[in-house]
Amino acid sequence: MPRLSDTMEEGIIIGWLMKVGDVVKPGDILAEVETDKATMELENYVEGTLLHIGVKEGAVPVDAVIAIVGEKGENVEEILANIKDEAPAKEEPATPAAETPKPSPEPQPAATAPKPTPVTAPIPTSSGRIFASPLAKKLAAEGNVDIASITGSGEGGRVVKADIENYIASGGASAQSSATYNSTPALADFQYGDVPVSQMRKTIARRLGESKFSAPHFYLTMEIDMTNAMAARKMLNQDEEQRISYNDMVVKACASALRKNPAINSSWHGDKMTFHKDINIGVAVAVEDGLLVPVIKNADAKPLSVIYSDIRELAGKAKNKKLGMDEMTGNTFTISNLGMFGITEFTAIVNPPDACILAVGTIVQKPVVKDGEIVVGNTMKVTLSCDHRIVDGAKGAAFLQTLKDYLENPMKLLR
Repeated sequence: MPRLSDTMEEGIIIGWLMKVGDVVKPGDILAEVETDKATMELENYVEGTLLHIGVKEGAVPVDAVIAIVGEKGENVEEILANIKDEAPAKEEPATPAAETPKPSPEPQPAATAPKPTPVTAPIPTSSGRIFASPLAKKLAAEGNVDIASITGSGEGGRVVKADIENYIASGGASAQSSATYNSTPALADFQYGDVPVSQMRKTIARRLGESKFSAPHFYLTMEIDMTNAMAARKMLNQDEEQRISYNDMVVKACASALRKNPAINSSWHGDKMTFHKDINIGVAVAVEDGLLVPVIKNADAKPLSVIYSDIRELAGKAKNKKLGMDEMTGNTFTISNLGMFGITEFTAIVNPPDACILAVGTIVQKPVVKDGEIVVGNTMKVTLSCDHRIVDGAKGAAFLQTLKDYLENPMKLLR
């Protein structure tokens, strides 16, 4: 089992696309594996025959043996015995670490939910391709099923293994008909009672628990007048296909403010502190199992139009669990925005290894005092959560003052 993400400790095999006896070559996809961040394809790197599959489905620790590829006729038992002698700690891939009981298949809509309920119809790309997992495509081809006629239950309407199986089991009737009568389709697939914890949720719990209870947090809140930012956004979006959002402007403003306040663009490593030259901003994206944080690299050097494109592309990949390793790592600062949900103010937990995270609320129209008079204003509250081991109050406050200046004078972001 390869390490497919920086925080991965084990992977869950969803299904195999090859079977024992198949001739495989480098680049062939052997199986689908769910990691703590995404459902990924397990690629073959050697030429030969698939001699042995050690774990058909379920959790497997990193570096444990899941399959053997070699020359046809080789003695599999002898190979396994040699592996056992050389690495006894990795001899039983079917059994995770002792403290983790062998789980039943995860309730992930991506492949293992026993009774998926459709979210939306399959979404074709601009080339007409249907979003479907490799395993679903293979099963559809074997069962002579028109995959375009099936409603996908995966992220973004992706057709997955369970959709094909249910379609075939029902005699070809799309699973969508079973949910059309439900008065609350959004809750039709909600699972009550005990549910196994997914790899993503395990990682979120571990990392944020470590952050909250090992890093001393403190919080700084500032109210920003967004009147000029609203006017600038309206101007930028005139006659343009791209629709710059307030979040795009916040990302750009944070990147520019970090360049002027380099102490915030930092990480704590116990025996050393790292002050990063590159400004890579993580943008928290809500997905079904929790949060993913795609990273906008060198955000301070990018114009608003490029930030807009990068965020849309990475957010789409995040929701479909298609982010690559390089797109999820390297963050030096993180932004969490709940303004689109009407949240006016909140605090966020620092996202390691960052020293700070900015929580962004909604824009509120309310009376404000300007030049001694009460007028209608548009304000937004932001809260900076700081790791006090590396960032002090004065440094955090200076960063927020710079951020406020950029957002209240947004023409500076165009320089």
